Order: sequence, then structure tokens, then C-alpha cells
Amino acid sequence: MEINQKTGLVLEGGGMRGVFTCGVLDWMMDHHLEFPYAIGVSAGACNLLSYISRQRGRAKFSNIDLLEKYKYIGFKYLLTQRSIFDTKLLYEDFPKRLIPFDFATYRANPCVAEMVTTNCVTGRACYLEEKDDFQRMMQIVKASSSLPYVSPIVEVDGQPMLDGGIVDSIPVERAMSLGFEQNVVVLTRNKGYRKTESDVRIPNIIYRKYPRLRVALSHRCECYNKQLELVERLEEEGKVIVIRPLTPLKVDRLEKNSERLTALYEEGYACAEQVLTPLMIKNEK
Repeated sequence: MEINQKTGLVLEGGGMRGVFTCGVLDWMMDHHLEFPYAIGVSAGACNLLSYISRQRGRAKFSNIDLLEKYKYIGFKYLLTQRSIFDTKLLYEDFPKRLIPFDFATYRANPCVAEMVTTNCVTGRACYLEEKDDFQRMMQIVKASSSLPYVSPIVEVDGQPMLDGGIVDSIPVERAMSLGFEQNVVVLTRNKGYRKTESDVRIPNIIYRKYPRLRVALSHRCECYNKQLELVERLEEEGKVIVIRPLTPLKVDRLEKNSERLTALYEEGYACAEQVLTPLMIKNEK
């Protein structure tokens, strides 16, 4: 497989496991590796923004250094913001003041950058792009990252949205449907990983206004495992290049330990170098 103008980039989410992706994307920026199309989910969508704005190190700084400083993950925020994250800090203070987002560069980048959300009414994935309206872009990435049960529903274009990972955690099929038959896929789990917990029916008292969302949540594990199987099959067929952690992770979705996060970031950088360097050398010949 060659990396060319018909190759897409697909970024899985995974909460704080996404620092692995930060390392991968920083390697790509260090080596000027760009794509005509990219799509990210949840934490993958957040990291995608800094990649498209070409702000090398921004995602790492916000996910590791500023987490240690501001401690923006915690159940205390459920009381004040109905979220396990300090969303005001993450989606207002960070991009506007503390670690300003370069929207001009993001807007000028020719890459088509999509973010995945879940529409609570339909229970289906939405694939959204925004390069003109900063506030709409922030609403999309906020919705894409809003974990069910521990985050409030976010409105985008008047529609209630939640985490895109509910229904499309690894949107490689979306990339292929747009004509990007070959893709670089960044996962945040090791090869062979599968969710072992069983899906359960979500009771009517939860998200009572959104029955189709409950159905989607009731099949979440099954859906994710099928997507992992698809990626591994496409990998065997030579249709995707996968960059993933080499071993089972010690970092969980809400990890706060900066040493573990830094080690995972460095692993992402090293894995990108190992997987992509031979391909770039091949492309240059």
C-alpha cells in the first residue's frame, strides 16, 4: 500500500488513551505527512483539530501538561457542569485563551476533516465538517467527545448529539464510501483486543426521550468488536495501514497519571515511525 492523494486518515477515540494518537500525529507533522481526507471520533476528533491546524505538540500539551495543572477530569464537575470533564475549560478557555487554536490555518488546510457524532433522535452517526464557523466547529467536537451517561447532550444544528463512538468508533467504512479505498487507521487498543463485557438492554428511564439512542447503546460492544474485526480483515487484505499500541494498555479512558500518559504518547510516536517510515521511503523511490 502507498500513501498518496487517495489515502484517508481514520482516528479512533478512547478518552485519554488518545494520547497515543497525539504521538502518531506529531510524528506525521514532523515528517510533513498530510492527507486529503481525515476523520476522527471523540478524542480522535479533538486530536484531529490540532493536526489540521498544524499545531505540533498542542494536543500533547493539552492532554498531559494541562491535565496535570488544571485537573479537568473528575466527578466534581458532574455537580457543576453535568459532565465528568471541565467542559468550560476544555472548549472555551483552552482554544480561546490558554492554548489558542489556529483557526486560520485550520480553515486554510485543504484536507477535508470530518468529525463523528451520534444523533440522539435517529441513533445514527453524523459526519460533520466545519471550516467557516468557529463556534459550530467547537460544538461538533464537543458533541463528538460527550460520553454517554457522564456528559450532557450537546446541540448541533438544533439536533441533540452525543459521542460518535456510540455507533461508529472506527469510521473506516465512511472513508471508503467517499472513495478513499486505502486508509491509515490509528487505533488506541492493541491488536486482537475485543470488548469482553456483554451488551445489556438500556432501561427506559435512561434517555427516555431517545429510544433509538437506547437501542444504539444496547449494541455498543457488539458494534465495536465488529469494527475491530473489519479493520483486521482490511489490514490482511492490504487496504489499511494500522498504527496501534503494541501491548495491552495500562492507561484507561479517564487516566490522570502524567507518567503513564507520557509513556503512551512516546509509544505512539515510536509506532508511527516504525510503521510509516518504510512507506514514506517507498513513496520517495
